Amino acid sequence: MKKIATRALLALSFVSAPLFAGESIELKVLGQPGATGLIQQEKEKPFFENLAQSTGLPLDVNFKPLDSTGIKDVEELRTLKSGLFDIVSLRFSQVSRDEPTILGLDLVGLNPTYAEGLETTKAFGPVVDKRLQERFNTKLLGVWPFGPQVLFCNAPITKLGDIKGLKVRVYDQNLAAVIDSVGGIPVPLSFGEVHQSLALGVVDCAITGPSSANTAGWPEVTTHVLPLGFQMAINGYGINLNTWNKLNSEQQGTLEQAFGTLTDEIWQYSEELFEDAKRCNVGQEPCLYNNKFDLVEVPVTAEDIALVKDAVKAISYPTWAEICDKTNPACSADWRAAVGGKVGFN
Repeated sequence: MKKIATRALLALSFVSAPLFAGESIELKVLGQPGATGLIQQEKEKPFFENLAQSTGLPLDVNFKPLDSTGIKDVEELRTLKSGLFDIVSLRFSQVSRDEPTILGLDLVGLNPTYAEGLETTKAFGPVVDKRLQERFNTKLLGVWPFGPQVLFCNAPITKLGDIKGLKVRVYDQNLAAVIDSVGGIPVPLSFGEVHQSLALGVVDCAITGPSSANTAGWPEVTTHVLPLGFQMAINGYGINLNTWNKLNSEQQGTLEQAFGTLTDEIWQYSEELFEDAKRCNVGQEPCLYNNKFDLVEVPVTAEDIALVKDAVKAISYPTWAEICDKTNPACSADWRAAVGGKVGFN
């Protein structure tokens, strides 16, 4: 019995042993869908393709965009936990059904600006990281935004309230509750399904970032855009802990620093793309990074701004807290302690 136990301990030590000099490790990386646009194409993909060279780490990186694999975005956390991929560019809203704590980073109305989004992620990110490590064997390496998510419609609208009775594509239950509150009919759809659904009339409107919509051709099948930001579309990079533990402490530090640099760059680039795409989608100049279209820009009213801002306390927080506390009893309490003060919670 003692020999069997000794062999078992030795086997375990080999599985979790740090990576030593001369060894190399394969990193299977699942990236954002290529169709989401320039952040994936100009920042994420080159980062992973050059990761071994830029860090000097003994890595063999195999990068695949999500939409080339047949894996659904809602399956990303399960895919990462299983070890099928070592690193995944997590689409937080889409995977929040598996771990609702994540959605606390980006409740509707919580992050009206990039600065406030960054403040939220720094405050609540450690809570999300702890939860992912406990439940999904995943360490969070960085967090970044696609940018404010706005409304595109193929029906004439003059304000948010005009979506009453219209079918609106949403990507998480928090956003669905807010759309429902103003009379819209929320329809959950993955990003890749939206263009065709708009073209065929399956939905009348859809919500995403201006640059992602531009790259995916949404202005070809819509007529109006309301540039009212609902959420910041926070995303993050997760690494399987088994893979992480193959690196020694110095290598882990190098990798964390590389991801810190990447996510800092994406925060800045995302804001540049957002402003550019807002102009390009409605045919204005300068239009530097995106394609030019001729959508009608609907003026954002003070009432609509107030509605989204007030949604945090009135709709998005209570809706989310009830769901999150069922699987994570400390969820809403942790959130209130970290970021509740910024929206008026005691």
